[in-house]
Amino acid sequence: MIQDLSTILQVNLSLYEILQNFLVALLCGLILTYFYKKAYVGPGYLKSFVNSLIILTLITAMVIMIIGNNLARAFGLVGAMSIIRFRTAVKDTNDIIFIFFSLSVGMAAGVGLHSLALTGTLFIGIISLLLSRVFVTSKMDKDYLLQFIYESNVKYESVLEPVFNKYLKKIKLINIKSIGDKNLVEYSYYVSFISHSTTSEFVNELNALNGIKQVNVFFDEEYF
Repeated sequence: MIQDLSTILQVNLSLYEILQNFLVALLCGLILTYFYKKAYVGPGYLKSFVNSLIILTLITAMVIMIIGNNLARAFGLVGAMSIIRFRTAVKDTNDIIFIFFSLSVGMAAGVGLHSLALTGTLFIGIISLLLSRVFVTSKMDKDYLLQFIYESNVKYESVLEPVFNKYLKKIKLINIKSIGDKNLVEYSYYVSFISHSTTSEFVNELNALNGIKQVNVFFDEEYF
């Protein structure tokens, strides 16, 4: 039994092979995130998400090296991962695609298929970049991300609708999240302004409304 346990815990990789796999995973992760930033067509990507893609590639490579050809390790890791709950919603399907992209590249690097990892990263990255250029029908650089905190005990539509109609030509609700106090809710929208010169006026007018707090408008991760 002790011999079986030692077999389960043994990793049949040299230090050189481990470092090589990690370096390939890191290189592929950096290339992958370059393509993500170039192919992104939203109002502004999150730097934290870009960094997470690189770390995810490395973690996946490590997990694959741990598992190796050992079925017991695979089941053990599945059991460990099953207790983790992810509460952050991924709002863009392109983000989901790049998450799977990172996982796949990490797997290839982890099993030592370095040529496949590098070739796949370049090929899929170029395809994603071309698709983002060919099939984009409207310029997303005119869109902004609006976030604010709202007191849920104040009537929603009657307060916001007049201001939205005055300044915005397009509104899309993307996320609602309760924070801290049960009466506070954070709303996130994609919005497009009738006139970009009125952005500051819009923010000031929202801040002046009853029940509205911490109004932020994002474009390429900048505050207005």
